[in-house]
Amino acid sequence: MRFLFSLLLLLVTTQVGFPQAPANTDAQQGKILALENAWNQAEAHKDAKALETLLHPDLVYVDYDGSMMTKGQFIASVKAPDLKPEQITNESMSAHVYGDSAVVSGIYREKGFKKGKPYMRRGRFTDTWVYQNGLWMCVASQSTLIAP
Repeated sequence: MRFLFSLLLLLVTTQVGFPQAPANTDAQQGKILALENAWNQAEAHKDAKALETLLHPDLVYVDYDGSMMTKGQFIASVKAPDLKPEQITNESMSAHVYGDSAVVSGIYREKGFKKGKPYMRRGRFTDTWVYQNGLWMCVASQSTLIAP
């Protein structure tokens, strides 16, 4: 499973032989949306290595409760042993590409266990991606809880 996920991530992010700025907007939108789904899978499986490739070193992450985290803090929170997500899915997403940056907005659902207690969240998110060195990486993420 991890191998297949890594292979998908490699295929989606590799841009060998292509210009620095992405060319086809529709294709780039599809890649970015696939990366959003890969992020969900990496988070659900506590795959820090995959998150390292998806998240920009300067990531600014604003969680649903208003707390801010750096990339390192976010990955540490995902790896926390008391957090056991069962499912993280996107209900809807749209991506808008602006040259070498993109903005994704959507709605996600997450359920699992935290400190042994079940939780379920539904939220709206906005992620900002940048295209650098042949890779799309998320540089900013913000989520807000909405009614289930």
